[in-house]
Amino acid sequence: MSAPVTISIDAMGGDHAPDMVIEGVRLAHVRLPHVRYLLFGDAQRIEALLEKAPEIKGVCAVRHAEDAVSMDAKPGQVLRTGRKSSMWLAVDAVAKGEAAGVVSAGNTGALMAVSKFVLRMLPGIDRPAIAGLFPTERGETVMLDLGANVDCNANNLIEFAVMGEVFARAVLGLEQPSVGLLNVGSEDIKGNDAVKAAAAALRDTQLPIHFHGFIEGNDIGAGTVDVVVTDGFTGNIALKTAEGTVKFYSSFLRQAFQSSLLAKIGFLFAKHALNKVKTRTDPRRYNGAMFLGLNGIAVKSHGGTDAFGFANAIAVAVDLVAHGYNERIRKEFERLHPQDVPSQRAAGNG
Repeated sequence: MSAPVTISIDAMGGDHAPDMVIEGVRLAHVRLPHVRYLLFGDAQRIEALLEKAPEIKGVCAVRHAEDAVSMDAKPGQVLRTGRKSSMWLAVDAVAKGEAAGVVSAGNTGALMAVSKFVLRMLPGIDRPAIAGLFPTERGETVMLDLGANVDCNANNLIEFAVMGEVFARAVLGLEQPSVGLLNVGSEDIKGNDAVKAAAAALRDTQLPIHFHGFIEGNDIGAGTVDVVVTDGFTGNIALKTAEGTVKFYSSFLRQAFQSSLLAKIGFLFAKHALNKVKTRTDPRRYNGAMFLGLNGIAVKSHGGTDAFGFANAIAVAVDLVAHGYNERIRKEFERLHPQDVPSQRAAGNG
């Protein structure tokens, strides 16, 4: 039986909070009965929802929060005035050791700012990265950064590579995951100075990283590598493009199968296969972006997700805790001495 784990929840974060959040906790409880929850937010509203879900009342503790962070709030404003918000208090519970991780579907920029301020960074890491899982032809690929860092130097990319590689080993269970740098071409001469310097350092590092080299955009879906490393500007565009493409094809198929009587009959024969595709590419299954590099576990759920997606975000946080992700990161960065990655700081900052 799994050891008890406590996860703190920003119950007021997201487009459909707190109703969606409480229902997500209920669904997560079915899969993760050993998990306990600290729910931060409007106590009256949360407790009323818990009355309708008696099966989780015993695993939930409600902490009242006076404020909630709006989806359009500026991160700087939240840092100045948001200390009584459900988001801040949920993150602070991790810093105080009351919870092993935090999950929020609230404002991404605010959550990153608050998490970085309250939890701080792990030793040896300059910047946190947002990581997420992508479905591929070979299974799943972890990609980072997905938007936390628009401008990255070579050292940042190297740190992302290490964090992503450890995640793939710890959470995905891969013995020797391959790592690739996203670039405009696979040739060594292509790319900007930061990407070239990071690639050179990763080829020379003494860390046991299986560095594949450069990959291109079409390699992401093909599953060419297990870990895709890029800056947050490129990663966020790739993520939004993939999400938009899935929605486009889903809409296109729906219209095509409704276009005629024959098409509707064809749908009946193809329904089972189409449901398999739908399940495989359902973005809710991959909901839960991880803020890697922080001195604490923080997971960002998509703001517009439903309860099923939020439950999956909770599962991501529990996985990171269960596999001791942060402790494994600490050990890897203790081995990442400056002489192991020659000149990457100079190359990236010059």
